[in-house]
Amino acid sequence: MTLHPSDRLPSTQRFSDRVENYVRYRPDYPAALLEWLHREHGVSSSWQVADIGAGTGISSKLFLDAGHRVVAVEPNAPMRAAAEHWLADYPTFHAVDGSADASGLDDHCIDLISVAQAFHWFDPEASRREFRRILRPHGLAAIYWNSRRLLGTPFLQGYEALLRNYSPDYASVAEKYPDEAQMRAWFGEGFHGTARFNHSQWLDFDALRGRLMSSSYAPQAGHINHEPMLYSLRELFDACAEHGHISFDYDTCVYVGKVA
Repeated sequence: MTLHPSDRLPSTQRFSDRVENYVRYRPDYPAALLEWLHREHGVSSSWQVADIGAGTGISSKLFLDAGHRVVAVEPNAPMRAAAEHWLADYPTFHAVDGSADASGLDDHCIDLISVAQAFHWFDPEASRREFRRILRPHGLAAIYWNSRRLLGTPFLQGYEALLRNYSPDYASVAEKYPDEAQMRAWFGEGFHGTARFNHSQWLDFDALRGRLMSSSYAPQAGHINHEPMLYSLRELFDACAEHGHISFDYDTCVYVGKVA
């Protein structure tokens, strides 16, 4: 199969033409996740947070709303600009051009590293070295993501089938996150704990379409699969919607610990 040009983009550029949909339609993260970090792991609102791979700032906002100071580290310029625009009213927020293995931050200046959806793009060893460099001695890393449920409702099963049918590189770039054993190994002796939370979006068709088009593997306009994919999405929505909406369901997984 011949790949569309967008299918060959490096990870730092894959979302450049999807920023608007990403800001509007990607899910946020449950407040229970941050409450768990505060309650079970001694994190406080006085802690300085580095949100690595912050994208458009969805994960940063979770911490800003709880009173944290947040520096967003993001290598993709359009996504970083979107975060700066969206979060401009927060005086405790700023963004820098950096990556998981070269953040540009000072040594030992961060209390909590936050990594959300971007973790599966990172080089595990290079990012661990960088995290260890920028964390203060008491500091922790919280790594978390929304994992879309593939089963459980006709909509969820149909959506997974749609992606497999119409996205040429879905199998190679879909969100393939580590399991608990791999995360325990990544943290090593510093592993502190894990938790899982239910999370959902209640979407009408326009929002569902935007959610699909925010994914890096969804064929864009001009791709041979774009229009057939949207036609199938409409059919799926009409078959599954209740009161004009569908439930787009996730498991939010979080792992926390010191970086050894």
